Amino acid sequence: MGKLFGTDGVRGIPGSEPLTDPTVRRLGAAAAAAFLESRPPIDRDGEAPAIVLGRDTRRSGERLARFLAEGFADAGCRAVDVGIATTPAAAYLAKRLGALCAAVVSASHNPPEFNGIKFFTSEGFKAPAEVEDRIEELLRRPAQRSASRPSISRAVESLREYRDFLRSTFPPLLDLRGLRIVVDAANGAASQIAPGLFRSLGAEVFAIGCSPNGRNINVGCGALDTGAMQRSVRRLKAHCGVSLDGDADRAVFSDERGRLLDGDVLIAMSAVHLREKGLLRGGRVVLSVMSNFGLIRYLEERGIGAVQVPVGDRNVTDAIEAGGYCLGGESSGHIVFRRLAPTGDGLLTTLQTLAVLVESGGPMSRFRSLYRSCPQDLRNVRVLERVPLKGLAGFRKSLRCAERRLAGRGRIFVRYSGTEPLLRILVEGPDRREVRRISEGLARSFLDNISPRRR
Repeated sequence: MGKLFGTDGVRGIPGSEPLTDPTVRRLGAAAAAAFLESRPPIDRDGEAPAIVLGRDTRRSGERLARFLAEGFADAGCRAVDVGIATTPAAAYLAKRLGALCAAVVSASHNPPEFNGIKFFTSEGFKAPAEVEDRIEELLRRPAQRSASRPSISRAVESLREYRDFLRSTFPPLLDLRGLRIVVDAANGAASQIAPGLFRSLGAEVFAIGCSPNGRNINVGCGALDTGAMQRSVRRLKAHCGVSLDGDADRAVFSDERGRLLDGDVLIAMSAVHLREKGLLRGGRVVLSVMSNFGLIRYLEERGIGAVQVPVGDRNVTDAIEAGGYCLGGESSGHIVFRRLAPTGDGLLTTLQTLAVLVESGGPMSRFRSLYRSCPQDLRNVRVLERVPLKGLAGFRKSLRCAERRLAGRGRIFVRYSGTEPLLRILVEGPDRREVRRISEGLARSFLDNISPRRR
């Protein structure tokens, strides 16, 4: 078995490695053992250490969760099952319930045939790389099963505490009365909580993507397929719309005309808002290298610095913690409001963005034009195998030529996705047509330089 953890936990097709029943059980045991080593549990009158266990709406989730719980039992831990829950909810409840850690069965924005498993610390942070490495090390050891049945307690009512927490983050002197919002929950984990949350603050909510059936998560809806949300905003004459992804850790908005506002725009809104209120710790925000250069210029013109890190919301969180900052995120819609939560939360992001909208008097389109974006073209090339790029001489030559062509006028990022079998090619420059031609050429060059059996 190769490296198990990608940028966002373990991903795959259930029934195939690494998401077979025996491997998931062993993964559960190894994860529990690794967290027990990193943080000895608090003695609660002889009770086994608790691990919060949540999942999204995929049909495969319940079975994977059951085998994870069996693995926890093999390591002497018990599962506290919160049922269908957003990833941020499980992370929040790990700390709220005093658990050893949290585990979430979800493949986030991926299609429904995928699933995955990710772990969070007792403080609600994503598992550190060293803990993931230790889990993989323990997995390589011979399996040891316990004869005892897994201990699983239900704590679905705890989700009410998470909903109350979210509501408490909205400014107490504001509400959403008079606001018409389209809310797309991607037929995922936020389907039950999202519409009611915004209605409780007075908004008129039009819910789409809120009818999960186990097979339709992220299908024709959600943060990666926003067309239905955008059309609904225009048809219903809503003030804005928001699309979450399957596990609701990211959010993407549209304005009243159905035009998209990605995570970069949402960060710009909140950064300036927090700066005006004297709440932007360190005077900087953390961005990934995928953030648009137009955003960086906009922030700098307003005296706000930008710290850029590699792609991955854990990299954003780590930089926020290291620098003592309070805001960071990615253009994909993963945004961390560190004053309020340790990790990205799509519902929390939505509430904070709506608070800025209400306080400013809107409309949302005003924020869409905060800065002039540099043209970007992001191309995803599907592969069967992640071929090391350093071994593709022809592709590397094409890449060098493209970089010389854009020298001083743009930039190029090429990387494999950490969650899907994709090569991502991002080209940014001053001319949209030139950017598109370069990205198309790089995609062709990549495919020409790998063997057909690896495509």
